[in-house]
Amino acid sequence: MLAEVTAHLADPELAWLFSNCFPNTLDTTVDFTPPGRDGGVPDTYVITGDIDAMWLRDSSAQVNPYLPFCRRHDTALAAMINGLIRRQTRCIALDPFANAFYKDSGQVGPWKGDLTEMRPGVHERKWELDSLCYPIRLAHRYWKITGDNSAFDVPWRDAMRLVVATCRDQQRKDGRAGKYSFQRTTAQQSDTVAGAGQGLPVRPTGMICSVFRNSDDAALYLFNIPANLFAATSLRQLAEMLTATTGGGADPALAGECRALADEVAAAVSAHGVREHPVHGKVYVYECDGFGNALFMDDAGLPSLLSLPYLSEGAYDADTYRHTRALSLGADNPYFFRGRALEGLGSPHTAPHRWVWPLGISTRGLTSDDDGEIRACLRWLKASHAGTGFMHEGVDPDRPTEFSRPWFAWSNSLFAEFVLKLYRERPGLLSGL
Repeated sequence: MLAEVTAHLADPELAWLFSNCFPNTLDTTVDFTPPGRDGGVPDTYVITGDIDAMWLRDSSAQVNPYLPFCRRHDTALAAMINGLIRRQTRCIALDPFANAFYKDSGQVGPWKGDLTEMRPGVHERKWELDSLCYPIRLAHRYWKITGDNSAFDVPWRDAMRLVVATCRDQQRKDGRAGKYSFQRTTAQQSDTVAGAGQGLPVRPTGMICSVFRNSDDAALYLFNIPANLFAATSLRQLAEMLTATTGGGADPALAGECRALADEVAAAVSAHGVREHPVHGKVYVYECDGFGNALFMDDAGLPSLLSLPYLSEGAYDADTYRHTRALSLGADNPYFFRGRALEGLGSPHTAPHRWVWPLGISTRGLTSDDDGEIRACLRWLKASHAGTGFMHEGVDPDRPTEFSRPWFAWSNSLFAEFVLKLYRERPGLLSGL
């Protein structure tokens, strides 16, 4: 497939970028134990790149472009992803509030002194709602493509019960913070949590609190709208798996609870997460608290408001999204940056730099049906790699030779996924560049 796609790309620089980025996760981040060893089931550990730890979010997103090729009966590739689903199941069982894990429980990292319940094998314990959504999305896509439900066993079902219980806990309906708190001794404000480690107060709405954002930065208001819409979609996918699978993973009662929770979350977003913007009209806010406070912005990290069509199918209103997209991709978003070389979404995570994230450019392209906008995204992505042939985290839009994270596999994978989508759906656009 690599040769097939690159041969179709008329732009040699784009072909070079794709040939580097598409295999990057497989080539550099995957530690795979095939079935037949260690109890007869596959095991896969995927580091994020320049950090020797596995994020539930990143690892799911990193392998996502490979899923369609499991359809071609690539048994080794399917076994690798099956092994990742099993590894993520064990991680969730270890601690559903943690965002990142080590391969070995004896490994000790820099955050061992965090003021939270750190357990052996946990790299970092930042509660991010999307960290539980991404493994569900991965498992659902894998199952739909391959028909293989062998990873949906009793431990997986028990982990999914823990997912639902954690989401219920973090609805904070009793006005309390639930089972999670977090503080860190740090000079970085976004690395610790206000309110004695519980976050600023919320008024219960039916939405699920996310104390941290997908960037690993602390939230301002705990109801993150893109994460809640992602959760609504993921819970419905989980319900489908729990109903359709056979054997130990089946749980019709839990499936019903997932559907009810998804409906409750979606209704709460509609009631509290949509506001009137003075320029753009009715839009989704990025975060809110149930008291009337809300944050008008977007962040390049996924899930973002921009990414709703990509991650939250069936959970959002199309007209509200259209208005929100205009807010996200313009001057009324404080984290949209435009420079001499490129433009796009950035993030508070790389502040005070006004840096654009290639993740956001790829997301813009993946969610666009406008050929001119798609071509512009490809042009900006080509301008972002600074001669390295790979995508990065943040890039100076005036001087792209200044960037963060030279080895960031998620960004490489999302760029490759963007190109593959165009190859399948708009091949003439790629051949005509």
